[in-house]
Amino acid sequence: METIERVAANEMLPEERALLSASETLRAYVDLTKPRITFLVVLTTIAGFCLASAHGLDWLNLVHLIVGISLLSSGISTLNQWMERDLDALMLRTRNRPLPTGKMSPTQALKFGLSLTLGAIVYVLFFINGLTALLGAITAASYLLLYTPLKTRTTLSTVWGAFPGAMPPLVGWVAVRGQLNIEGWVLFAILFLWQFPHFLAIAWMYRDDYARAGIKMLPVVEPEGRITSQQIVLYTVMLLPVSLLPTLVQVSGWVYFGGAIILGLGFLYFSILAALRRTTWQARRLLLASVIYLPLLFALMVLNH
Repeated sequence: METIERVAANEMLPEERALLSASETLRAYVDLTKPRITFLVVLTTIAGFCLASAHGLDWLNLVHLIVGISLLSSGISTLNQWMERDLDALMLRTRNRPLPTGKMSPTQALKFGLSLTLGAIVYVLFFINGLTALLGAITAASYLLLYTPLKTRTTLSTVWGAFPGAMPPLVGWVAVRGQLNIEGWVLFAILFLWQFPHFLAIAWMYRDDYARAGIKMLPVVEPEGRITSQQIVLYTVMLLPVSLLPTLVQVSGWVYFGGAIILGLGFLYFSILAALRRTTWQARRLLLASVIYLPLLFALMVLNH
């Protein structure tokens, strides 16, 4: 009976797991780290580092930061999947992850995630500075101990999740300056606001999946999408003036200022379309717009630094 349930759940038996090739096992470990998310985290962290470097880049420090943040993001992603393994098994878009399929045991994932996360914090503490390590620890704790468990309890989990999600450029800034400045908080605010239209678009696209797993995203508890649409537009409107602040606090120049206006208006256009039409197609277009907008914005900010 247990074997039938495991097969039905697409879960691999322990003896089947032992037959995985080295490349398949390696792939499972890599999948636990969510490489695409880690890549975006590293990019925005590098942006904060570059913007804080007024007198040229300290390349060795940058390499240490990339290593530390890569490990930290990978560890948090792994622990997040360990915590949500039962929920992931219920959703179509996540059921093929290493834990729901049994390619990786929960014990393996837990050890791997803890090693990466704790190792990253120690690494950053040793090679960069204490405040950067503290911000990394706060990021991990708030994501795993607040955001993750709140996802099945309240739609406000998105707000809590936006705090650790906005940390990367601030971490990059502190890695150079060793202190929290208004300029670093401006970078934090940009990423904080950007996350709402981005994640609400994802939540709209996969609302049936989230409902199946009991995750209380806004489009799940409010299926008609009225409040979701309002929040998408509201946060995108708020993002536009905030995205101009790097010029005003002299982090970036006037070329960036003009580019930020153009990018912000384009992002707002797709937000309004998604809000008015409330279709999965428009949500997908908004998601694509968000993942184009953010790297372009930070790239322009750094280039015009």
